[in-house]
Amino acid sequence: MTEVASKPFLYVVVCASGIAEDISKLITAAQERGWEVGVVATPLALRFFDTGTVETLTGRPIRSAWRTPGETRPFPAPDAIVVAPATFNTVNKWAAGLADTLALGTLCEAYGLGVPIAALPCVSEALAAHPAYRASLERLGGMGVRFGEPYAGGTDKKGGRPDFGWERALDLLTPLR
Repeated sequence: MTEVASKPFLYVVVCASGIAEDISKLITAAQERGWEVGVVATPLALRFFDTGTVETLTGRPIRSAWRTPGETRPFPAPDAIVVAPATFNTVNKWAAGLADTLALGTLCEAYGLGVPIAALPCVSEALAAHPAYRASLERLGGMGVRFGEPYAGGTDKKGGRPDFGWERALDLLTPLR
């Protein structure tokens, strides 16, 4: 049995990156724009953010592993998906159609279901230069994935981390709502 959401339902797919510690900013911004939110994290991403805070914000468990047969779906079907931060590994596996984690399986399946997807890449400049990554962005873009400007991380002129701009993902979905 699948739950039905009272508001549009957004899946937030979180990948393993230091910036993921601020994922609550995206969740809060999405809720302020009228979305219900469920988080699907890559297994390694669970180490990068406060899972208790995220579960409190969403009122739902974080999904990271496949359901067992007969287990009910903890989230309704998504109306849209945001991938943030979208890492080098996830982007390349997703473009190749690999579904070795729940997060990747969800993204691969979403294409066939016609679910709109926005992604905010978080990839170093050195990795972004790799030809496989560029080809993956092109393939996913051809599948309708909307990408925000890349974020390379690092530090700004004052030694702090530049703003990731979580809301950009929601802006990418706005024309689709």
